[in-house]
Order: sequence, then structure tokens, then C-alpha cells
Amino acid sequence: MGSLTERLEQRRNPDFYRNSNREFIEDAALTARDEYRELKKKVQERLIDSFSGSQLMEENSRQNQDRIIEKIHEFLDEEGAILSTRDESRISQEIYDEVMGLGPIQPLLRDTSVSEIMVISASQVYIEKRGRLQLSEVKFENDAHIMKIIDRIVSKVGRRCDESNPMADARLPDGSRVNAVIPPIALKGPCLTIRKFSATPLGVRDLIEKDSLTREMSMFLEACVKGKCNIVVAGGTGSGKTTLLNVLSSFIGSDERIVTIEDAAELQLMQQHVVTLEARPANIEGKGKVAIRDLVVNALRMRPDRIVVGEVRSSEALDMLQAMNTGHDGSMTTVHANAPRDVLSRLETMVMMSGMELPSKAIREQVSSAINIIVQQARLRDGSRKITNITEVLGMEGDTIVLQDIFTFVQEGVDAAGRIRGRFTGTGIIPRVTARLEEEGVAFSEWWFNSDF
Repeated sequence: MGSLTERLEQRRNPDFYRNSNREFIEDAALTARDEYRELKKKVQERLIDSFSGSQLMEENSRQNQDRIIEKIHEFLDEEGAILSTRDESRISQEIYDEVMGLGPIQPLLRDTSVSEIMVISASQVYIEKRGRLQLSEVKFENDAHIMKIIDRIVSKVGRRCDESNPMADARLPDGSRVNAVIPPIALKGPCLTIRKFSATPLGVRDLIEKDSLTREMSMFLEACVKGKCNIVVAGGTGSGKTTLLNVLSSFIGSDERIVTIEDAAELQLMQQHVVTLEARPANIEGKGKVAIRDLVVNALRMRPDRIVVGEVRSSEALDMLQAMNTGHDGSMTTVHANAPRDVLSRLETMVMMSGMELPSKAIREQVSSAINIIVQQARLRDGSRKITNITEVLGMEGDTIVLQDIFTFVQEGVDAAGRIRGRFTGTGIIPRVTARLEEEGVAFSEWWFNSDF
């Protein structure tokens, strides 16, 4: 098996976890056998007893990790376990993940090819790879094991998930989005969904390479951001709205003050002058709730140059529209909607949820004067994510808001591999917003809008 020093030296090599991570996932079922489960439980209990809580919770440095791994190997030796080098490495890593990480799903978090993790029961953990869902080999011991991992996640961001509060949104240290739902509202047991974010945020070049948009479309969107147009990114769940909002935010100048507002902080802005605000649920006494709407109102007092709201889904839409209409140009947000026209009706409905008894025409006038550009993102059935429409809001004609597509994605069937075929096209219409770009001194070219790509 090699000496303890040799095994530790092997683990100091950064390629060790990268190369062996796939083996940990594929062989997760192996260590679920009774003899290994009992061994892991004994060593785990001894490990927790040998370290104080503060020692285990201290920053996960390489030195701290080495110290814990060393202890695990010592305890495995003392338990008289007869293991191959591979099995010992796997078991020691699983024990470490159980004590310091998120247990069985920690290898999935390390796997960069996995974009989403969905725990629907102790024996069913689905993952998304390259846009496709598949059942993984990872398993939990029971529902209590899942609950322990959920508690570990939500407690670190000051939230709770229990019978009186059976739904929770949270985030991991790397910004990955977490949602947990437990009984009594989850009838089959606790469910955990993790949408992973890349350690390095995707840039506009990455989206172009992934064929999510064209260079001409990206240049137009960059000009709109620099020209302080108000932009709404729309799409369904998992369509890439937050990723696109990150990309658009990267075009904001470093000399501007940005205030971001989210339910759970996910945006990864690279600028230095960024104030990040996060909503807070009520505590166990039902007090202390801070809603998105409260944060939007407060942000107006913080001298923002730009306000970026992760998502509007309720009455905060009214405050966001008013901010866009009162000098906070260049603000951005996302909305769940399936088409640009649906964005308008959703915003109208959300404004009505604010309790303000405004006539529909007044609400539509607010919407039409506040929003300049709607960017529609979609996740197609082959798993690819594309910008299907970039649409300009032209204003009101009677009681109707007029929209005009600037770019669209036209589907042209499916190839032999099941991938969507299609092309991006400019409508040939020069958008009215170019007048605003000229006022702001932002360059643009008319040829962006006149070609098939």
C-alpha cells in the first residue's frame, strides 16, 4: 500500500483528485457494502472525537486537509483494515468528504463536467452533463443522511430548513445555487437541487464558442450596456439567464458603482466597486425578513450608477421599473418568461401584486418607457442554450406595447446526432436605441443588423 508519507505525498499532487475523481463517482456503490460502511462509520466517529469543532471548521487549507487525511489513514491502520491502495484512497476521501464536505455528492461538485446535481431520494441522484440528464451511481445512506447535508449547506448562509420552513434557497462558497425541499411538502423525502457555477465565470467569447449568440449580437449587447440601456433577460428555468446577466454586467465600466440585489447571491461580477445585497427570510419567530423589494428601495439611497437585480418575480417589479424611469439608466434584471411578449404581461402582473391600484394602461406606459431591450434566452431540447430573440421595446400604440425583433434564431431541423440546426439572423431594421448610443458616445455599425450568420 506504500508508507503513510508516500500516500500523503501522492495526495499533495493536484492531479490526484482530478484523475481519480471519476473513479470515486463510478465506484461509489463499492463502498456502500456493509463492511466498508461500518469501517467508515467507526473512523468518522473517531475523527470527529479527535478534533475540536473549531479545528474541523477552520479554513480548508492544504495543511488542514493533510492533517485530517493523515488522521484518517492512521485510524484505518489502527482498525486493521486490509485494503488495496485504491480502496484506501477512496474510503479516506469519502470520510473526508463526509466530515468536511457534502458527503456523497462532493465528488460530483469536483467534477467540472457536471452542471447540475438533483437528489430526489437516498438511492436516486441525477446529474446533468452536457445538457443531458442521467442517473449517477452516487447514493445516500437514508433520508437522515440527506437532511444532514442540507442542514450543513443552509446553516452556513444563516438559513434553516425544517418542518416549519420546509423550503430553502442557499448557495455554496463557489456561488453554486442550492434549493432544498423537505417533508411535509416533499412527500417522498428531502430533495436537493444544486446548480453549479463555474469557478471562472463564462465570458462573451465562451458564449460565442458555444454558439449561444454571434459576434454581431454580442457587439450590439455590449454597446447597449455601455450606452446605459435598461435590459431584461428572459427565459425559462435553466436557460442560462444568470450566466448571460453575468456576461452583460462585465461590460459595465470599472468607474461605475454597481449594486446587485438577489435572493441568494449568485452573480460573479469582476468589477471592484460592487455592493452585493442579499434578501433574508424570516427567523424562527417570523421576524427579520428582508425582501427583494426592500433591497431595491434601499439601493436607490446608495447612489448607484447601475442596479442589477438577479430576478424580479413579485411586487419588486414596480420599484425596479420606477428606478429605471428615474435616472438609474443601464439597470438590468432577469424574468421568467417564454417569449418577449410574455415578459410584458408578466411584469404587468407583478406590478399589480404590489397592491398599487394602477390602471393597466398606466402600468404598460411604465414598462414601455423603462425597458429598452429584452434578451430572450432558451434551453433547446438538445440541451443547448441560445439567445433566440433580441427585441427592442418601441413604446405604446394605443393600449399596446410595440416590440420589434432585432435578432432572432431560426431553427432548421435536427441533425443525425439529435442536435438542433439553425441560424442567427438580423432583421435588417436599425433599432431606435442607436440614437441613445450616439448620445452616450458609444460606437455601433449598421452592418450588425443586416446579415444572416
